Amino acid sequence: MAAIGISAASISKRLGRVQALDGVSLEFAAGTINGLIGPDGAGKTTLMRVLAGLLRPDSGTVSCSADGVATPFSEVRPALAYMPQAASLYPDLSVQEHLDFFRDLYSLPEAVYRPRASELLAITRLEPFRDRRASQLSGGMYKKLGLMCSLLRSPSALLLDEPTNGVDPISRREFWDLLYRLAGQRILVVIATAYMDEAERCSRVHLLDRGRVLSSGEPRQLLAAEGTAGFDEVFIRRARQEAA
Repeated sequence: MAAIGISAASISKRLGRVQALDGVSLEFAAGTINGLIGPDGAGKTTLMRVLAGLLRPDSGTVSCSADGVATPFSEVRPALAYMPQAASLYPDLSVQEHLDFFRDLYSLPEAVYRPRASELLAITRLEPFRDRRASQLSGGMYKKLGLMCSLLRSPSALLLDEPTNGVDPISRREFWDLLYRLAGQRILVVIATAYMDEAERCSRVHLLDRGRVLSSGEPRQLLAAEGTAGFDEVFIRRARQEAA
């Protein structure tokens, strides 16, 4: 499995009257957990969709690498998984039926599918609930099922759009434990979140507001440079400066 890296150069995208992205340039190194941090309307979802190839930017480019070698997006795309913020599972299908559906969607051979599905059921702790319908799962279990379906084909890059939104604290912690395991397997993780406390869990954070990058770097270094104890204070301070 090649280690995938993604870079965005001067990405701009207008959605109707809104300038969703305005010259965004960011680097996402292989095997790291990258947080796209910002309030609602910051441009996180739009950027995520551009990175996933679901939206075409008005200007700028997205480039990819595999094991450090520049690689066309068309070749990287099969190794990239995207988990949208909106509910995307089938409410009447059980956990097991979802796994079987994505097995067929990804054309996974049974010799690959069976051990992979068993491993994912174990690490997500959904094994006892494999016959439960998605509509009957708790918020945290639903998000873990979505992640499990994304991981079924063993991607090298994982794009997660606010996966812990509305999830209870314990499930959020378990979800992050899974992300750490993925980073240990050289999987690139890009996660969008409005939870400022989650920013400090990332390898690197990229602060977005109104479609622009405010700053990027290692969480503790950024906080030290800003002279604040948390990222919420960074955004509050900037909002006050703009209002003054």
